[in-house]
Amino acid sequence: MLQTGRSEIWKQRLDPYLRRAEQAQPFVVTGKLTRMVGLTLEAVGCQASIGGRCLIELTQGEPIEAEVVGFHDDRLYLMPIGDLQGLGPDARVIPTHSVCEVPVGEHLLGRVLDGAGHALDGKGPIHADERVPLTGRAINPLTRSPIREPLDVGVAAINAFLSVGRGQRMGLFAGSGVGKSVLLGMMTRYTNADVIVVGLIGERGREVKEFVQNILGEDGLSRAVVVATPADNSPLMRMHGAMLATSIAEYFRDQGKQVLLLMDSLTRFAQAQREVALAIGEPPATKGYPPSVFAKLPQLVERAGTGDRGGSITAFYTVLAEGDDQNDPIADAARAVLDGHVVLSRELAEAGHYPAIDIEASISRVMVDVVAPEHEQAARRFKQIYSAYRQNRDLINIGAYQAGSDSQVDEAIALYPQLSRFLQQHMYEQVTWNDSLAGLADSLGVTPAEANT
Repeated sequence: MLQTGRSEIWKQRLDPYLRRAEQAQPFVVTGKLTRMVGLTLEAVGCQASIGGRCLIELTQGEPIEAEVVGFHDDRLYLMPIGDLQGLGPDARVIPTHSVCEVPVGEHLLGRVLDGAGHALDGKGPIHADERVPLTGRAINPLTRSPIREPLDVGVAAINAFLSVGRGQRMGLFAGSGVGKSVLLGMMTRYTNADVIVVGLIGERGREVKEFVQNILGEDGLSRAVVVATPADNSPLMRMHGAMLATSIAEYFRDQGKQVLLLMDSLTRFAQAQREVALAIGEPPATKGYPPSVFAKLPQLVERAGTGDRGGSITAFYTVLAEGDDQNDPIADAARAVLDGHVVLSRELAEAGHYPAIDIEASISRVMVDVVAPEHEQAARRFKQIYSAYRQNRDLINIGAYQAGSDSQVDEAIALYPQLSRFLQQHMYEQVTWNDSLAGLADSLGVTPAEANT
């Protein structure tokens, strides 16, 4: 009894100190900034893990955030997230022991955000339902649902010849000025997806407002979320913009919704990673791109697709073909990890043929799984006739081709005007899935059932 009484007395005496200890802030070892080269900051005296956040105190104003992107011996390599004005030598570096989390929720619909999840549209702060890691949630590939249902994107050439399945990842390969942004806007307005997430990564700042107001419009924005990190943002922020757009799409997919993710562009994401990698000393490999670039691409792309909770992310990634070179390293790597590609032709664009989709160079790898056999056969016959004309076009134009020499070429000459007309579509014209199939049959002069024979 005496021992028990003493224990109670000591417990009462120690309880206030225990509560104060639990409420005390954790001990943080701070470091100092020793070197800055380009956008790379070196700090010593503190420890943090890759992807961790640090605060760097300025001589004036609020501290800036930086992310750990590498380390060597006792040095940390940091990349700033905000503006570096006011940064001086020996600045104090404070590890926060936290990783980047992003706001997600239904309140994001109709909003325009930057790469950090802050509002750009002047409609007030973002009210998030929850926060999720920027790197997303890994999904067991065996639990992903198979791609079986088509997605109507409102573009006749894609619906008919490059049919997209719910959960497919497609690349949009184009040089500059051939209409890729307009094509993205058409799919944004006319798709039958539940939610649309648009990532404008590394593009000109002028294009952000134009895309939101002119291409997307009020109706399109009402069910969309736009993440914009223009070219003047830091490379780390541009990478975060792409990952933020993907995280938002993942949130809506996990709610069981059908999401369309449009990212313009995957090339700018790769270039941002190249800037980060070269800044911390990673050696360049293929045409100046370090190996980490080709590791980051599949990590980002694989987050899209079907989920394990009933929803899906159908993704279109634009890939810039520098100088119209389809064998650019990023274009080549993207083709390997995507489920198909849509190639936009400069030749068609210069001829006033819009959308300038080269159906001969484009392919959808899941089309046979999401369309009826007669649809697939009609699309194949269309391509054969269209290709026959294109291959003999020079002979036809100079009058060197003799009618009757080849029955398939004769048929191609007769049908080419209506085939070409079917492939063209005004940017404010919607062609539904059923209308696309009907137009395909009409252009061939047969019904879809007859085209199967």
